Amino acid sequence: MAKTIFAELGGKYERQGDYLIPCLTVPAEEEQAIGTWGQRHLDYLKQYLKVTYTNLLTSGRV
Repeated sequence: MAKTIFAELGGKYERQGDYLIPCLTVPAEEEQAIGTWGQRHLDYLKQYLKVTYTNLLTSGRV
């Protein structure tokens, strides 16, 4: 069986039943402080643009 690009780059697989599932990890992100104006904009989104705020929150961008 030919190696996949994932395996050639050092990726590991784990067996679950009859399937080989790639072991993927997400790198840790640094917390970034929000300034005064950023906090005020966030409060504005929470109060007046609830759908936009919810979309940002669920996508992990807030």
